[in-house]
Amino acid sequence: MKPSIPKGTRDFGPQEMARRNYIFDTIRSVFKTYGFSPIETPSMELLSTLMGKYGEEGDKLLFKVLNSGDYLRGVDKQLVEDDNYVKLTSQISEKGLRYDLTVPFARFVVQHRNELQMPFKRYQIQPVWRADRPQKGRYREFYQCDADVVGSDSLLNEVELLQMIDEVFRRLGVRITIKLNNRKVLAGIAELIGAPELLTDITVAIDKIDKIGLEAVNEELRSRGLSQEAIDRLNPILALNGTIDERLKALRAIMADTPTGLKGVEELAEVVDATRQLGLDAELDLDVSLARGLNYYTGTIIEVKARDVEIGSISGGGRYDNLTGVFGLPGLSGVGISFGADRIYDVLNALDLYPKDTQVTTQVMMVNFGREESLGAMKTMKELRKAGVSCEIYPEAAKMKKQMGRADALGIPYVAMIGSEELAKGVVKLKNMATGEQHELTINQAIEVVKENS
Repeated sequence: MKPSIPKGTRDFGPQEMARRNYIFDTIRSVFKTYGFSPIETPSMELLSTLMGKYGEEGDKLLFKVLNSGDYLRGVDKQLVEDDNYVKLTSQISEKGLRYDLTVPFARFVVQHRNELQMPFKRYQIQPVWRADRPQKGRYREFYQCDADVVGSDSLLNEVELLQMIDEVFRRLGVRITIKLNNRKVLAGIAELIGAPELLTDITVAIDKIDKIGLEAVNEELRSRGLSQEAIDRLNPILALNGTIDERLKALRAIMADTPTGLKGVEELAEVVDATRQLGLDAELDLDVSLARGLNYYTGTIIEVKARDVEIGSISGGGRYDNLTGVFGLPGLSGVGISFGADRIYDVLNALDLYPKDTQVTTQVMMVNFGREESLGAMKTMKELRKAGVSCEIYPEAAKMKKQMGRADALGIPYVAMIGSEELAKGVVKLKNMATGEQHELTINQAIEVVKENS
């Protein structure tokens, strides 16, 4: 049987990995520039840590891990006969693959709170798993690159995160739109239309407007128990247009009698004003329908779209005031963003935005002329590597055409030749594969030429 991999997962060869590492290195560099420190958490978390943090739909998308050994021992067989898989799962599985990096981070903060200096700024670049239906831009295994600040209520953190998003995509050459909203605005809307108890249902539904359209959203709202009168009051709010300032002004008027909603509008205005003063390459937008569907957001909500490729959000995040509370540490506010590296990878592929030298790992390939010459070549390679020049030697003394063919196929920019004559003179013959020019140089001269042109 031909081997295969699960749907929604991918293999990455050397070229793909070079491109992905370019993305990771770019994001990591920006994180470090803004003062964030790295952490890692396990791939598996206890289901008690994960369940109930992502809403009903998120819980369904958690990959559960069967208990090791005889996982059916001691299980109530009646649950199997009754098809009661919710209770059955809790008995045969105590662990799950992490769904995102934020909830494990909240667990980490509570577990290690006595070791951390607040506010704590961390970044994390690791894979996550979701039992989702695979489609373009949506995978079951994918990397997230997160940066979060906990222990600070200041909206300066939101402004800094927006600057980071802008800087990452500026470096990658991707034109983006950053959409903003505030969970308090959504709570205010739910109050206004007389359905505060249905806030979660409303946010889950309206978050799908871009995908399924307003009419389908209205139908879902009806199925979730929202009255037609409430839907009629909601639709004009979702349809607000004009400039950001005009929409903020309209929202202030709409939220006049809801303190929660009005606070959300003021927070939005403060973030927008500070961001404008600092300047952005990105396009900034205010989207009242933006909810991001996750229950733990309590303030600012951020979503990033690529302007030149049709794909889902490529970054997003928001403010969460209560997430650590479920782990026994209430009153600790946090805000964070997450870059979807796999979608960014697809965007950069579609727009061909990778630097030409991204996939070049070897700068110099040494030709193998035989045992004695290859040892001389390897001594030269020690000097090259000490100077920071990556190099390799063809392992066999094959025909020159075959050796050169490998260097050409791998895009290696320089080939170095050390035959018996070069060994005697203590020099190296360096060939530029792009121009075809070759020169006899000392090792130090060869190092200088390669480094100057890298």
